[in-house]
Amino acid sequence: MTTEELKSLKSNAIVDARGTACPGPLLAAKKGIGEIESGEIMEIYSSDEGTKNDIPKWCQKMSHEFLGIVEEDSYSRLFLKKA
Repeated sequence: MTTEELKSLKSNAIVDARGTACPGPLLAAKKGIGEIESGEIMEIYSSDEGTKNDIPKWCQKMSHEFLGIVEEDSYSRLFLKKA
């Protein structure tokens, strides 16, 4: 998806893991994914650089669809669709 498409997505849940270091954002995402239904969108806010690698790998392992990343001034917004 393009950055503009991602920015216009309506997330069903937002996990704000800014200010936590690895593995904090991934653990927060694992907890948050249980709060949404299959096919819904979850957005993760993270200021940890490692999250950009961790979340896509986790999505692949768990069969969730990683949709992309939007870079903000001091954090990243990562989008995924629950399997």
